[in-house]
Amino acid sequence: MVKITRNAATAALMLAAGLSSNLGRAQAADAMPAVGQVAPGFTLPSQTGAQISLSSFAGKWVVLYFYPKDMTPGCTLEAHNFQSALPQFEAKNAVILGVSVDNPASHQQFCTQEGLTFRLLADTSHTVVSAYGSLASNGAMASRNTFLINPQGKIAQEWTSVSPTTTVPIVLAAIPGGPAMAAPAAVAPEMMQKPITDSVKPPPPGNQLPH
Repeated sequence: MVKITRNAATAALMLAAGLSSNLGRAQAADAMPAVGQVAPGFTLPSQTGAQISLSSFAGKWVVLYFYPKDMTPGCTLEAHNFQSALPQFEAKNAVILGVSVDNPASHQQFCTQEGLTFRLLADTSHTVVSAYGSLASNGAMASRNTFLINPQGKIAQEWTSVSPTTTVPIVLAAIPGGPAMAAPAAVAPEMMQKPITDSVKPPPPGNQLPH
């Protein structure tokens, strides 16, 4: 009886250790990269099917924004705001990359329907979304998070659970050079999803955002 009890206890401890190890790996895989760290590299297909690699934008600022789903009200509003500000981002040597778990065909439809000309990348395997700690709690879509990657390939700033209404001028103002963008005009209530509160991580010293 003692031997059986000891064996059972040993098995229980091994199972607990295994579960703890797996949980730790899952948490590590879903951890958001910190400001100052090298941005996780990736290659994903765009709305045209072209393979787009983060490394190809070395020397440029990269606005990497994750969003839940094509052709939904909040995501459409956010995309329109990025599209409207595209010339101002380009004047600051910045490119915009939108990422969701939708497939390239969905991205193509979204771009055609809404007149979007910047790249939308398809992360159907959730690999990049997870690498940036931006997989929603339901595991089915991306959270609305935005990362600013500097020309050296490091995370300069990050914004979590952003508002599709206000995120674009905030991100544009965080990139050095050129004029800042005015806040967008109010949007009709029927175009909005339920209110989302900005949660902005503090920027590094000397790179404060305007109020």
